[in-house]
Amino acid sequence: MKIISVILLITILSSCWPKSVSFVDGSMPDEWETFYVETVTSLSPNAPISYPASLSESIKDGIQNKTRLLLNTSSENSELYISGEVLSYTITPLALQEGDNAAKNRMTINASFKIDIRKPEVDQMTLNSSKFVDYDSNTDLASVENSLLEEINEQIVQDVINKLLSNW
Repeated sequence: MKIISVILLITILSSCWPKSVSFVDGSMPDEWETFYVETVTSLSPNAPISYPASLSESIKDGIQNKTRLLLNTSSENSELYISGEVLSYTITPLALQEGDNAAKNRMTINASFKIDIRKPEVDQMTLNSSKFVDYDSNTDLASVENSLLEEINEQIVQDVINKLLSNW
């Protein structure tokens, strides 16, 4: 009787076990194979001069690492064409203390993206992304700016990927 119970239990458990596990983003059209990212432009006069190029590279890396899409060096042969611009880059004081001194500062970046879709049918998506990160006001901005920008880039890249996966 125990053997029959064990066999029955194994049969029941094996029928519930997943046959395959996949982390491939099945929510994108099969026609999407490649993408092209135009270097982001900056409309913000106070953004670091190298920031648009850094954001562009982060988007390329993020899409390649988190989706099945491949980077194409030619914009003409890509199913997706992504362009964007940095609209603003601001540092604002937060958590004012005695004597009008801020305990924290907030770096905020606003960016806008246009995603031209060429397959399966011609379409266009737009994305406006506003991301921020807080840091201690006693910290010299120059010493932490690159790491703050990388953190914001990760958030913006996730917004772009979510947009690519959301409309299908």
